[in-house]
Amino acid sequence: MTSWAGRTAAEISAAVREKRVTPREVVAEHLDRIERFDGRVGAFRTVRAEAALAEAEEVAARGDFADLPLAGVPVAVKDNLTVRGESRRVGSAATPDAPAAEDHVTVARLRAAGAVVVGLTNVPELCVFGTTDGVLGTSRNPWDPTRSAGGSSGGSAAAVAAGMVPIALGNDGMGSLRIPAANCGLVTIKPGHGVVPTGDGDSDWFGLSENGPLATTVEDARLMLSVLAGTGPEPRPEPSALRVAVSLRSPLAGVTVSRPYTTAAREAAEVLMKAGHQVRRADPPYPMSLAVTSLIHWTAGTAADAQHLDRRLLTRRTRVHAALGRPFVGTARSGASREQLRRRLEPFFADHDVLLTPALARRSPKAAPWHERGWLRNVLANTNYSPLTPAWNLTGWPALSVPCGTLPSGAPCAVQLVGRPGTESRLLALAEQLEERIPWRRTAPVD
Repeated sequence: MTSWAGRTAAEISAAVREKRVTPREVVAEHLDRIERFDGRVGAFRTVRAEAALAEAEEVAARGDFADLPLAGVPVAVKDNLTVRGESRRVGSAATPDAPAAEDHVTVARLRAAGAVVVGLTNVPELCVFGTTDGVLGTSRNPWDPTRSAGGSSGGSAAAVAAGMVPIALGNDGMGSLRIPAANCGLVTIKPGHGVVPTGDGDSDWFGLSENGPLATTVEDARLMLSVLAGTGPEPRPEPSALRVAVSLRSPLAGVTVSRPYTTAAREAAEVLMKAGHQVRRADPPYPMSLAVTSLIHWTAGTAADAQHLDRRLLTRRTRVHAALGRPFVGTARSGASREQLRRRLEPFFADHDVLLTPALARRSPKAAPWHERGWLRNVLANTNYSPLTPAWNLTGWPALSVPCGTLPSGAPCAVQLVGRPGTESRLLALAEQLEERIPWRRTAPVD
């Protein structure tokens, strides 16, 4: 008997289109895996078992499989995006437990492509921090359950890494796709601003946050991104020699990058050089003010999200974060500091086509009740392990994380690729070259 849990979205959709398996069979097998393993992983806030099986039957009845790029593919959705008939809690006791009237635009696009939503995944409260834990659940890294899956798309990443779904939907406002993907050995891309819709009326942290895919392969990430962007499948670009800058430096003063992550970046650079690219060491001219700019936008985005919530029901770290950001909402909304950062970095990307960096500075913190700890302790833990992601939210440029090697513990290591606006396909093509030459086991051995 063929096992579909652990298979890629591309493999599943092809099998459904060829009538080698039904959507219900695929969904039922993934629901069984969720039931067996999510108790130790903590990926899901809620599982839609009955609804998902019914929706799988609806997909089967459509009869237009040839036009469904995600036919019968189970997908998990981050719990800050609405799913029709389910509550949207955003990891908080302060949010209403009322069912949503309609799907978020990205969820609607996935469903239109034939995907079946099996559940909503855990997030830290209001998606603020880089560890996914809170009053509604804690998500662990399936490769090392003693460690956090990362955040804020930690539940979505854990679900994919554990083989409970082949792909998942998340978003990235300061690294919230790339951080958990790097921890959990997944491929993700934060698309450039405007490539994937954020949704009318939804908070996007004043343009910082972008919706995107989490997947086990570049092929699946490309496929899901095409659905989310509404572009349809795009041909794989022809390989050509690119000017690749390699930077091992942390953008934040005082934060160093540990040896496993610099080693991974060097190994990736060597692979790309052998593939014919022009690779050289070069550091972007990060301004000393980057840490302050990041903090202003990070806290102001939280302040905007918390303004209509009962603050007494928020955890202490979230209350402090929002309070610090309230005076800066106008500054963040103006976008002036972001435009200044773009102007500073544009000449670097005129001289280089792609920037290659470590994805993280060190492994994720321990899986622990970080939401019960103080604000400063949380902020220091976050910035010390993930200083390399926020700059590219501030610029609005595409950035990608792809597995590259392993940590001493055997858990995944990863690198980040960054490009100019409109270069998502180029970044994915480079990631595919790394994937081909540095193979990685797709799902964690949770069973």
